[in-house]
Amino acid sequence: MIRAPRPAGLRPGWLAGGVFAVLVALVAGVAFGPVALPPAGVAAALLDLIPGVRIHSGLSPRETAIVTELRLPRVVLGLLVGAMLALAGAAYQGVFRNPLADPHLLGVAAGAGLGVTAVIAFRPATGDATAELPIGVPLAAFLGAIAAVALTWVLGGAGGRSRTPATLILAGVAVSAFLAAAQTFLLQRHIESLREVYSWLLGRLATAGWHDVLLVLPYAAITAVIVLSQRRELDVLTVGDEEATSLGLHPQRSRYLLIAAASLGTAAAVSVSGLIGFVGIIVPHTLRLLAGPSHRSILPLSVLFGGAFLALTDLLARTVASPAEIPIGVVTAFLGAPFFALVLRRGGVS
Repeated sequence: MIRAPRPAGLRPGWLAGGVFAVLVALVAGVAFGPVALPPAGVAAALLDLIPGVRIHSGLSPRETAIVTELRLPRVVLGLLVGAMLALAGAAYQGVFRNPLADPHLLGVAAGAGLGVTAVIAFRPATGDATAELPIGVPLAAFLGAIAAVALTWVLGGAGGRSRTPATLILAGVAVSAFLAAAQTFLLQRHIESLREVYSWLLGRLATAGWHDVLLVLPYAAITAVIVLSQRRELDVLTVGDEEATSLGLHPQRSRYLLIAAASLGTAAAVSVSGLIGFVGIIVPHTLRLLAGPSHRSILPLSVLFGGAFLALTDLLARTVASPAEIPIGVVTAFLGAPFFALVLRRGGVS
């Protein structure tokens, strides 16, 4: 009996490249900013933070404080958010078998955004756009995300039609528009929260401290464990439900688990960083073209390169117009819109 060849696994070269990209993004993100720091000194200071490692960085106490208290939490948060958005995008694309299945296009980000907006609007106004978000924000974002993806699923199959990738994308666009309208109505009723929500909507890592990192870390860990454990199942799902069932897989159960996990990761990322678009399209689709179609490669590489991509994008956002800072969501939109058009031109929806 001749067996079909197994999808190629993760190549060591790509794994090493992903780790190198993360390290470069980490050092560059910490070293460059309004106060330039020597990259070698920054690398030594970061190594000195590892338990059991003692290296003299040569940085002054003030420069060390800039590294550990200001820039490092921001870069770490960027790595986490980018990893979650890219991993969620790769999971959605595998589940729906379409390279345009992004958290934003399916309405997931809009649902998470509505959940966060509700929390900000109904809590006592602080008047401070940089105020820390409540600890319950990721849960509210997750509930909104799950509600949005459920609406997209129901609308995509309305009228007895089959849920093709194209109908799901169109349903997601409609759900996103509806949730955006609900968000606008909510803000009109709570105008005192407008500044805080608007700052959050544009996407920001500027106000991030270790509080935000600790807030999102458990959700990111749960998402990564579940999605990465399903990477082989995603490869089987690409051949169709009948073939997957014959191989002993429960397609619907795997699909729902992946959607829930990806929605959790998206919600956690959105809750601390705002609406940062296109990461879930750019990174997984590029990896698919370069490293092959197997999710055994795409998913772990999306974690590494997604984190590095957003951390470096954040570096660009805070240095290109220095001393002013461009919202990171604006930068990813500038990069992602042409990429989206290119994927669409190549036949992304089918």
